[in-house]
Amino acid sequence: MSGGEQQQRKANVRLALGLGLAALLFGLGFVAKIVWLGP
Repeated sequence: MSGGEQQQRKANVRLALGLGLAALLFGLGFVAKIVWLGP
């Protein structure tokens, strides 16, 4: 039972990291656009 729970937690961590990375890339792209093109 605990093995499946650990695997689920690992999947959740991977999902959270993926979402965080996507948000970071989106934020960086947004800032770069503002810096390049102006507000």
